[in-house]
Amino acid sequence: MALGDARDAAELAVIAEEHGWDGFFVWESIWGIDAWVMLGAAAMTTERIRLGTMLTPLPRRKPWDVAGQVSTVDNLSNGRVILSVGLGVTGEDRFWLFEEDPGRKVRAELMDESLEMLPYLWRDEPFEYSGKHYTARRIPELVPPAPPPPVQQPRVPTWVVGGWPRPKSMRRAALQDGWLPAYVGDGEVTPEVVAQGVEWIREERERHGLTMDGYDVAAEGMTHADDPKAAETVRPWADAGATWWIDADWSSMDPAAVRQAAERRLKAGPPRVD
Repeated sequence: MALGDARDAAELAVIAEEHGWDGFFVWESIWGIDAWVMLGAAAMTTERIRLGTMLTPLPRRKPWDVAGQVSTVDNLSNGRVILSVGLGVTGEDRFWLFEEDPGRKVRAELMDESLEMLPYLWRDEPFEYSGKHYTARRIPELVPPAPPPPVQQPRVPTWVVGGWPRPKSMRRAALQDGWLPAYVGDGEVTPEVVAQGVEWIREERERHGLTMDGYDVAAEGMTHADDPKAAETVRPWADAGATWWIDADWSSMDPAAVRQAAERRLKAGPPRVD
């Protein structure tokens, strides 16, 4: 959902679930409608559909705050949250109203430390951590206690933006639970790029003793409610190794138009290729 409030999320997620969609994702902004409140509302009106952000700018957030929000919604939904994270938007003044961009290098450091801390933050117990940007002290007893751990263990499935073909960026995604494809440099993400990235991730995970079982690759694009061949738009991505198709319409920022278009698209059902 590109735009809307918590009530919209609660209502549209029900429509998505009733018409066969597998996930419902909302945009997380800087100084905007709270994405996790929206997902909490959606959790209370649905039973099956997965819920997540697309995406959370993790370096802009304190990892302990994110951990608490995620575990809260994961418990509300009985274990249906997916956490999607990236470095955040660069070069647009709207997203840097209150602070200076520290630069991609620093944001990447913050991202890596946050990803290291999150599994500990989801264990409901004190822990020690010492990084360049974040630290945690172990104390005998937490009063008041930490938030309850999420239903999903050992961590909530975490999808990470990986910029192809940069090894460090791709490795960050490969060692988590899913890849959100991006392309570094001139060009765009295509099924061919996804296929190359999936093969690289497969080999990298093998080097770390990991398989591709349960690993997700999320392609993003747009199909239309009245397109009888919508599945043909998605099929090349599935053939390339994508396991999720994120149907995203960013053509309007008018709340009424977005709501109307979202309802129409959701009621037409997903473009399934199986």
